[in-house]
Amino acid sequence: MAQDVGRRLRADRDEVVDLARAPSARGTLPFGDHVTWYRVTGTPGKGKPAVVALHGGPGGTHDYLLPLADLADGGWPVVHYDQLGNGGSSHLDDADPGFWTPELFDDELVNLLNGLRIADDYVLFGHSWGGLLAAKHASRRPPGLRGLVIANSPASYPEWRKELKILRDLLPSGVNDTLLAHEAAGTTDTREYFDAMMVFYNRHVIRMRPWPREFMATFMDTLSNPTVYHAMNGPCEFHVIGTLKDWSVTDLLPDITAPTLVISGRHDEVTQDSLRPFLELVPQARVKVFENSSHSPHLEEPELFRKAMIEFLMELR
Repeated sequence: MAQDVGRRLRADRDEVVDLARAPSARGTLPFGDHVTWYRVTGTPGKGKPAVVALHGGPGGTHDYLLPLADLADGGWPVVHYDQLGNGGSSHLDDADPGFWTPELFDDELVNLLNGLRIADDYVLFGHSWGGLLAAKHASRRPPGLRGLVIANSPASYPEWRKELKILRDLLPSGVNDTLLAHEAAGTTDTREYFDAMMVFYNRHVIRMRPWPREFMATFMDTLSNPTVYHAMNGPCEFHVIGTLKDWSVTDLLPDITAPTLVISGRHDEVTQDSLRPFLELVPQARVKVFENSSHSPHLEEPELFRKAMIEFLMELR
C-alpha cells in the first residue's frame, strides 16, 4: 500500500523538486558504471568551505534538505546530491541487497568531492543516516574537512532500536499493537500499517501540518522507489530490519578531529541517548537541541536552525 501511495503522489513531484533558488551548477558525475546527480548553490573556491549535504534514508533524496541552500547567502557554497539508487542518480532496482553498503556510499562521497574539486575545503552536513555516513568519512581525518555537522543521527543502530521500542510503546493505545501485528505477519505494505506508521511519523519525524513540500518530495520519492531503503533500513523509520540493523560508528568516533556540531530535536525519533556517543567520544563535539522539533529542525525551526549553523560555520578555520 505504501508503494501505491507513493506512485500516486510521484506524478506531482516535478512541482516541488527544485524549491530552492536556482543552482549555480548541476549535473551528474560518473561513479564507476553509474552516475551521481548533484546541484551546487554558490561558487566554491571563494574563501569559505563548501557545505556538502548528506541526506537520510538510506534511499532518500536531497529535496528535504534544500533549505540549506540559503547558507550560500553568507558565502558558503552548498552541495546537494542524490545518493546512488535514488533521485537523479542511477537506479539499480535489481541489485542484490548486499550491494548497498556504507563503504559504497563513502566511496561515492569521496568521488563527489574529487569530481567537484572541493576535497581540499569542505564541511559535511549529515542528516539521519547521512550523519553516520559523515562520521565514517570524518574518522579517516581527511585533510580538507573543516567541520562536521551530525544532524538527528544515532551513533549505533542496535542502541537506537532499543530507543525506538520505548517510543513505540508510548504511542496512543492500540497503535503499536497494530504495527506489531503487521510486522509479525509480513504485511507492512497494507493501508492499515501505513496509517499506524503515520502516527509515529507525525510525532517523531516531522511535527508540521501540512508537511512542507520539500519533505513531501523526498517522502514521495522514497515510497515510489524503496529499493535502497528497504534493503538497508526496512519498511519504515522505526522498524529497522535491513542490513544496517547491527551497524554502528561508535568505535570510529574517537578518531574524528574535525570540530563537530551535533543537532537534535527534543521530540526526535533519534533520542538524546541515541546521540550521546557523539558527545562523549568525539573530542570537539557540542550539541544544539531544538525544543520544538522532532527529526527535522531545519524545517520545523528554520530560523533558529540557520542561526546555529551560521554560528558554527563562522567559527571554522
